[in-house]
Amino acid sequence: MQLQFGAGAPISNPMDKPTPRATKRPADFTQPAHWTNEPAPKPMAIERGDDPDGLDPTRFGDWEKNGIAIDF
Repeated sequence: MQLQFGAGAPISNPMDKPTPRATKRPADFTQPAHWTNEPAPKPMAIERGDDPDGLDPTRFGDWEKNGIAIDF
């Protein structure tokens, strides 16, 4: 595929669906023997509440309210 720059070229491709999140470790992952505990918590599925004014975590510790990302 060759990229063309100009007035007719799209700036970006729209996202058709959200990026899937990891909910389990890869099947071939094995913990090394010298590890005494998990280095990071296991991935969990994210559940969003029904309250539009409730907490809504987004990237990098920001929170979204009324379509605006805020940082404390």
